[in-house]
Amino acid sequence: MKIILSVQPIKFPLTGIGRYTYELAKELERNSSINELKFIIGNNFTNKIPEAASHENKGINMNIYINKIKHMAAKNKYIVDLYRYYKSSSTAEPFKHVDGYIYHGPNFYVPKFRGTSVVTIHDLSVLTMPQFHPRERVLYLSREIEASLARSAMIITDSAYIKAEIVAHFNIPEDRIGVAKLACGEEFHPRSVQDTASVLKAYGLEYKVYTLYAGTIEPRKNLSALLEAYRRLPTPVRQRHPLVLAGYKGWNNTDIMTRIDRGRREGWVKYLGFVPNDELPILYAGAKLFAFPSLYEGFGLPVLEAMASGVPVLTSDRSSLPEVGGSAVLYTIPDDVEDMRNNLERGLFDDAWRDAAIIRGTAQASRFSWKKCAEDTIAVYRAALDHQA
Repeated sequence: MKIILSVQPIKFPLTGIGRYTYELAKELERNSSINELKFIIGNNFTNKIPEAASHENKGINMNIYINKIKHMAAKNKYIVDLYRYYKSSSTAEPFKHVDGYIYHGPNFYVPKFRGTSVVTIHDLSVLTMPQFHPRERVLYLSREIEASLARSAMIITDSAYIKAEIVAHFNIPEDRIGVAKLACGEEFHPRSVQDTASVLKAYGLEYKVYTLYAGTIEPRKNLSALLEAYRRLPTPVRQRHPLVLAGYKGWNNTDIMTRIDRGRREGWVKYLGFVPNDELPILYAGAKLFAFPSLYEGFGLPVLEAMASGVPVLTSDRSSLPEVGGSAVLYTIPDDVEDMRNNLERGLFDDAWRDAAIIRGTAQASRFSWKKCAEDTIAVYRAALDHQA
């Protein structure tokens, strides 16, 4: 079996899709079922998995301006269509002399490829919940997803929920879709007060007295509801157990940032911004409770990371999140602020539930592994070859 894997998503800052691509690449290198493995970035092949730099480079300021220009241009339908045509034409170039390979696009997209293609579709939120995305992303991805599905012999998803959604939305047969669930790295594990001391001190936090959210600051994560639910907790509770938010500012987040600023002034919210990859597992392990009441997830990797870190979890009862949390987490109705408030209080102070949740959570997290993800992915590769035969 010969594989070409796009490693384009492996870049700073390392998102969930970037982490998935990186871990999958490592496992495919180790798997004896793969006879030949090529990585591709843009139009260039490489034999090495790229590293996502954890620091800003010298050109970062210029990149900010370039990205702003890209976002402005991406709002124009005609420019988007022109770019899609150019990208489709140019990405065919490196494959002219490549035969007998399966091409895997791990980030919603596969180019025109005369061999067998496989695409990973992590979720359909740009189609089912376009209000939660920048207009330019919806405009671009809605076209690319449909084109990539048509080009692919098989499709990979992160959860059974997204598989069912693809079947319903595109009327694609179930046997063309495989599920390869994600995992978290070994760096996410329980840690003692001594193990976390230096990092928590740098952020002004105390061990096991804060509630943590980790992820992008964007509407789909339901942070306005989380902030309102937390605000309804008694003042002494909020002051003693601050809500800590870690992650890049995303999009359409004016209301969220207004609520964050208010909570900051009142002394019960801390917004840390982006947290480096080597510090994030420590921040997880030091938390008393992890709150992730997202309205929609293709998988919900932060929930898995929190459970592996020995932290009780409060999450939404929607989309794929019950597949990840199983019976180990506390579920809340994401659009019911009072229900969320009550569950936050239970998550912080119900010691019997908390003790059981820690045990069940670490056991639940152990059921997921990147090795299993790679094995399930390779099974899809085999099915793709059979489909093309």
